[in-house]
Amino acid sequence: MRRRSIYGVGLCTLTLLAGCGLPVPHVPVPVRPHGGRTFYLSPDGDDGDDGRAPQTAWRTLRRADAVRLQPGDRLLLKGGTRFPGTLSIGPGDAGNARKPVVIGSYGKGRAMIAAAGTRGIGVYNTSGIVIRDLIVAGNAASYRSQDGIGFVTDLPGKRTLPYLRVKGVDVSGFRNGIRLHGGGKGSGFRDVVIDACAVHGNKDAGLVSDGPVFDAHAPGYAHERVTVSGVVAFRNDGDPEAAGHNTGSGIVLGSVRQGVVEGSDAHDNGASSSPQAVEGPEGIWTYDSTRIVLQRNVAHDNHSGSRVDGGGFDLGNNVSHSLMQYNLSYGNDGAGFLAFSAVPNKAHTDNAIRYNIGRDNARKLPDYGGIVVVGSRIGNLAIYQNTVLTRANGSVRAPALRLRTHLAAVSVRNNLFVTDGSPVVAAQGAFGTSEVVMQGNDYHSPEGPGLQWGERRYSDLAAWRKETGQEMQGARATGTGADPCLAEVRHRADGPDPRGSGPARGVPASRCAGALAGAAVDLRTVGVDPGPVDYLGTPLTGSPGLGAVPVAPRA
Repeated sequence: MRRRSIYGVGLCTLTLLAGCGLPVPHVPVPVRPHGGRTFYLSPDGDDGDDGRAPQTAWRTLRRADAVRLQPGDRLLLKGGTRFPGTLSIGPGDAGNARKPVVIGSYGKGRAMIAAAGTRGIGVYNTSGIVIRDLIVAGNAASYRSQDGIGFVTDLPGKRTLPYLRVKGVDVSGFRNGIRLHGGGKGSGFRDVVIDACAVHGNKDAGLVSDGPVFDAHAPGYAHERVTVSGVVAFRNDGDPEAAGHNTGSGIVLGSVRQGVVEGSDAHDNGASSSPQAVEGPEGIWTYDSTRIVLQRNVAHDNHSGSRVDGGGFDLGNNVSHSLMQYNLSYGNDGAGFLAFSAVPNKAHTDNAIRYNIGRDNARKLPDYGGIVVVGSRIGNLAIYQNTVLTRANGSVRAPALRLRTHLAAVSVRNNLFVTDGSPVVAAQGAFGTSEVVMQGNDYHSPEGPGLQWGERRYSDLAAWRKETGQEMQGARATGTGADPCLAEVRHRADGPDPRGSGPARGVPASRCAGALAGAAVDLRTVGVDPGPVDYLGTPLTGSPGLGAVPVAPRA
């Protein structure tokens, strides 16, 4: 897992998705046989039979575990029934990506594997495996120390094992719901898809991948081409006794080269994480990874038991060439969207945060905000076309944008920053334009822009421009403090939403195009790719305006 300093840190309130707390509905996954054998398990079976037909099914997981599963074999458990025990798949099993071993259910509904102090399914030093249409549940002992579905390799050298699929699976009651672990000197897994799963009620994390300690001088990644889609991660509460590391996250990609998390929902995680923790949980985040895309996800109502983290989305330590886009974050204890580094290297670089919507984040922790950039030597970070709204929660008043120390080449352009009071922006340092450049943003609150810039506080945008050189493009003044007149607009039926479950009601878009006219910058003139579509999936032509939905659709 990542290491942080003490300063580390849903579509439901905006779009009010009905039923966001429900697991992913079960849809059976079709299986194409690859010619191997098929074995059946039923509570009515007999371990003395051959297990080759429903009528001669085995009865226990122990009997099934004794069989060496060859490429193309299937092990099917009777749907709607419960099987105590565990399954272990080792180096002599499976191993062929073209003829995967399939473990799943047959008949009506999903079978349950009920583990007692063990993993539900353990896969060690092999791959070529499909796990589908199952419920995997642990007891109190499993919750303390075991993974629900654990893929582990410690092979020597930088060897990656190909082809893992987990689909239509519900995992609860373990230390980690689903874990992908690479050990040794960089061995791991590649071509991994985890789809349409629910991971909930686990202790450390719902879904997590990890690998060896990151070396900034010779970057290596345990896993390659990992796709997480349609996953719901909720009520993974964290460990109140774990003060030395983070627990209670929803979805975490660590040590991955080329990965995607999309169409997923992380909510109500982290509530029981340690009050003494020096690093906390997040809804969806990545660390020690490169070429990661977090897109079209929702993270809401995530928590932290301590004074750190508890946010929606995070590009953490040693993340490079990665993209956070088209996500919704709201109601989290910490930051809506976070870029974080606590290590004194230059590995956190060439990332972008764009076309996201955040509302009412930093509800508990005043040191955060809607978008937060914090850490050591964060460089080449582009933040553009986001819509961020924050409002006070009792005595907690967080800015829409918070910038902390040791930043280099961070650009903030064409964002809508709206608060119900000052400050709109809080910058710990009086950053020069070589460190942070601000162009084309709207800074709006009823009290005026409210710009905290190092030791100075500006209530006038023109004075800030003159003294800092910010919000200038050559001789042209950019940016505004105008009221964007935000109103909720319906999603396009063919856009990327709705995400999660239930009907989407709307997202905020400006109805005051005239007031914002001339404030934006043409991203292409400053070497920034504006992207193909906005948050709603509307194709972009020419230069976008401001925010994640630059032009409000007609009613």
